[in-house]
Amino acid sequence: MREAEFDDAGSRIRWTEAAGAGPARVYVHGLGSASTVYNAHIAARSELAGRRTLFVDLPGHGISDRPADFGYSLEDHAAALAAALDAAGVLGAELVAHSMGGAVAIVLAHRRPGLVSRLVLVEANLDPYPPLTAGGSGIASYEEDDYVEHGGHERVLEKIGPSWAATMRLADPRALHRTARGLARGTSPTMRQMLVGLTAERVYLQGELSGELPGAEGLEAAEVRVVTVPGSGHNIMFDNPDAFVAAVAGTD
Repeated sequence: MREAEFDDAGSRIRWTEAAGAGPARVYVHGLGSASTVYNAHIAARSELAGRRTLFVDLPGHGISDRPADFGYSLEDHAAALAAALDAAGVLGAELVAHSMGGAVAIVLAHRRPGLVSRLVLVEANLDPYPPLTAGGSGIASYEEDDYVEHGGHERVLEKIGPSWAATMRLADPRALHRTARGLARGTSPTMRQMLVGLTAERVYLQGELSGELPGAEGLEAAEVRVVTVPGSGHNIMFDNPDAFVAAVAGTD
């Protein structure tokens, strides 16, 4: 396990790492998740062997610190992720990023293009959206104190089911709420606008069961390769790991 400071208070973002050749492949989780849980079975596949691999937990999640005075916006998370990659000596990384983590990866690539050579975005959030639907969890529909101190977090854990709850209950409730609100708020320019403007190789994976990706034609016109993964929903790495591995390896 390795770590790097990401704020003035000395809070630390942490990751686990497997040695290998470059460019590094960096896995970034979604809201209320953890990178090893969602991606270790993918990175272990023979098709992906031999690469330096980092599993990063964003602030407030997994093994990383969860400072109470941190903003947890998408920009804040991207800055923390950059601190981790800088400390690890990573340049030109391939980021495999899921859902909210995909939005963070886009912001990072926009702000620090030298850190990113390829993006594999797994149903990444590209646009702001109403809080009532944030992340499919309803977290952002609560006021912060209601979520943290008056039962909101517990109600969400009951609603989302045991698999997601298994990692979400390891995350800090206040960090979850601020992250969900930041995700609903989005960025300026939007994540979609940033993605279109990037020059790195970009692949966007959409689960077939999630429906058509809005605005896919515009992404493809900007040379973002949009791949619909059969038989899968939001968690493509679990629903169709073979197709997921092929997309990450670039052999699909």
